[in-house]
Amino acid sequence: MSKEIIINAASFETRVAVLENGTLSEVYHEREKEKGIVGNLYKGKVVKVLPGMEAAFVDIGQERAAFLYIDDIIPEKIILDENSDNPPLSGKKNRNTPIEKLLKEGENVLVQVSKDPISAKGARITSHISLPGRYLVFMPTVNTLGVSRQITDDRERQRLKEVIDRSRPQNSGCIIRTVADGRTDAELRSDLNYLVSLWDEIIQKYQKLEAPVLLYSDPNLIYRTIRDILSPEVRVIMIDDEQEHKEIKHFLKQNLPRYHSYLRRFQNAAPIFDYYGIEDEIHRALGQKIWMKSGGFLVIEQTEALTSVDVNTGRFVGKESHEKTILKTNLEAAKEVVSQLQLRNIGGIIIIDFIDMEVASHRQMVYQALKEEL
Repeated sequence: MSKEIIINAASFETRVAVLENGTLSEVYHEREKEKGIVGNLYKGKVVKVLPGMEAAFVDIGQERAAFLYIDDIIPEKIILDENSDNPPLSGKKNRNTPIEKLLKEGENVLVQVSKDPISAKGARITSHISLPGRYLVFMPTVNTLGVSRQITDDRERQRLKEVIDRSRPQNSGCIIRTVADGRTDAELRSDLNYLVSLWDEIIQKYQKLEAPVLLYSDPNLIYRTIRDILSPEVRVIMIDDEQEHKEIKHFLKQNLPRYHSYLRRFQNAAPIFDYYGIEDEIHRALGQKIWMKSGGFLVIEQTEALTSVDVNTGRFVGKESHEKTILKTNLEAAKEVVSQLQLRNIGGIIIIDFIDMEVASHRQMVYQALKEEL
């Protein structure tokens, strides 16, 4: 698979698109005034404990108090000892402990935002901290070690585990990301050391500052993209802003020199998203009806409970039998449905109503195609 990262950097908004084999697969946007807070770490103050809901409201300095559910609390160890140089880490999860035993109103807690505020609801927060790096996700409050399932070579998986296991602090955890595949021991240790030092800085701020206060904020969209998406599959990073191009170029030279030559400055007169056909794809993804190349179409409807996708032959009449026309439409739909789920960031319950197929082998082909795309 060949990927391209296309960046449209304007003064009021940054947009990033990811193309896979020339097709839009992901798109992100960020406005400085409307920047999300997911991933941010705060020193918060518990303002209300609700035993009946097994939850608590925590003031993190936002317009509305954040919501902390009991399953997102580290039992007994959530409150860091501000007089200790080595704050305690988590013990085992104990779902049977009442929330009023875990939290008291007025206490300070270290939390991370897991979901942005929506409408009248405050942010969702957790005390299970995770700090993403280039090759690893460091989890200082849980003792675990995992490897991305996309790394399939058993010997490489074992090597990665051994390198990190020797280097990680006691009782801390790490998830080894897909891009760690083939990286040297030194590169992996460097990434881990950076995340450990970042955690130390966060703890020092926690011990010095008064709640509610922001302790750590995730980088902006462009640098999150470089951190999370840049991989050997990426062939081009194209950006239309001269200043951002210079800054990314410097960053890649310093931190990821192997990708330095992939960076390009877009200089065409047309807007960058128009040039790559991304603008049209975005408008298409916002619609309820999605036309496919054959002439068939999907109807995507989202409710609070689920998402339904209806497959239709539309204008496609085919050149062979009725069954083969249906099969071709369903196979095309399987690919398009998965693309739309990714592009629209749809999760939860998803029901796909393919066109009925009489032939059992055709049903199996569509099922297998959907499985492979997913």
